[in-house]
Amino acid sequence: MGVLQRLTKRSQFLLAARGRKWNSPYFLLQVRARPDAPCAPPRFGFTVTKKVGNAVVRNRIRRRLKEALRRLAADGTIDNARLAGTDYVLIARVSALQAPFELLVADLARGLRNPYKRNRKRCAAEQETRSEPGKEAGDATEPSDE
Repeated sequence: MGVLQRLTKRSQFLLAARGRKWNSPYFLLQVRARPDAPCAPPRFGFTVTKKVGNAVVRNRIRRRLKEALRRLAADGTIDNARLAGTDYVLIARVSALQAPFELLVADLARGLRNPYKRNRKRCAAEQETRSEPGKEAGDATEPSDE
């Protein structure tokens, strides 16, 4: 997987806040399916509030979370097919700064188990029809009786 797509606008973060939530000692993960783009690559957003600490501390926590996400993408835990059409927002907690990095990665992997599994089947079907030119979705070829 290449570069991870990010959430950039406040409205995207607010929509994700309406979705499902998953708690960890190190962060809160908000997950929301995107009905407008069910097969689009997953998008990730990061929030570290001022309650957590000053700018140096907040940026360090954000970098740790991004690196954990990159590591999961590199080892194949995160792939477009499994997480397609979903927005994720990680809201960091103070404990994310002192947490052992491997534990942070393991918690993130656990949280990224996609609760919107219905997208997976739909996206797989769409990719099949794209890979076979000339064949429309729903066309079934019947064997001839010759």
